[in-house]
Amino acid sequence: MTRFGLASIGALALLLLATPLAQAETIFVSNEKDNTITVIDGDTMETIKTIETSRRPRGIMLSPDYKELFVAAGNGDIIDVIDTKTFEITRQLESGPDPELMDIDPDGKIIYIANEDNSMVTIMEIQSGDVLAEVPVGVEPEGMAVSPDNVLTVATSESTSMAHIIENASQQLIANVLVDSRPREGLWSSDGKELWVSSEIGGTVCVIDPSTWQIVKKIGFEVPGVRPEQLQPVGMDFVKDEAFIMVPLGPSNRVAVIDAKKKEVVDYILVGQRPWHGEPSADGKRYYVANGLTNDMTIIDLDTMKATKSVPVGRLPWGVAVMPGKSGG
Repeated sequence: MTRFGLASIGALALLLLATPLAQAETIFVSNEKDNTITVIDGDTMETIKTIETSRRPRGIMLSPDYKELFVAAGNGDIIDVIDTKTFEITRQLESGPDPELMDIDPDGKIIYIANEDNSMVTIMEIQSGDVLAEVPVGVEPEGMAVSPDNVLTVATSESTSMAHIIENASQQLIANVLVDSRPREGLWSSDGKELWVSSEIGGTVCVIDPSTWQIVKKIGFEVPGVRPEQLQPVGMDFVKDEAFIMVPLGPSNRVAVIDAKKKEVVDYILVGQRPWHGEPSADGKRYYVANGLTNDMTIIDLDTMKATKSVPVGRLPWGVAVMPGKSGG
């Protein structure tokens, strides 16, 4: 071998050593019945940690910088804040009675919390834990979603069947949109021109125009051999650069795939029992969905739209959050 060849190999070896290897993502699943969070290594799909939480953890989400995981513990009336490196609860935010879902503003400074038992949205400064406002909304608020431009926040109230629009600057309610029965989640398009709302008992997803607060499209679901009352849309997530929306359909044991442009269902994917909420992988190639009655998480390949694997988690899994890179617990 020539000196040039040896030199080239040596240079390549140094380059490889200097280049950080791609790290796996870390997946967090809240287990409502176990009062735990299952932490999964995205490479091996093995559980690497089980974190004990306050009672009845449901909604979970990561801070914009991925340093903290927020867990809404409904029976503890608290938000547990977990360090994603140590997997330890570092502090707690006093949310209000029975928090279920929440969202954080794009700056990572303010958290909006739906408190199911007092019909209020708590607006809180994350760093200090100070409550900035409590906004009265409909009965049993659940879904929370801050608009991409941080101007508006939507709260969905299950018993009132409405999407309530809060102006973030004034912290005041500015609009109420009647949707179908038991709305669960709100989802903004990245340009803020569409607001999608899932209605569990109504069995629909409504598309709302924020310029008029009118429903411009209502999407239903139909699966041969499945009773209509089993088709219960709950969570929603954009995938494939917002080309599609994944919608777990609860007791139907399926995830619907909606073409976001055509606003029509293009596929149904059979998963575990009672899929509730999900989250796309960090690289956008997979979709993870928590199945509440089979105590597992289904992995869906987003290129083929097929379920490829089932990963065991805790009892009554509810929510999923995905962090790029490995944690160091």
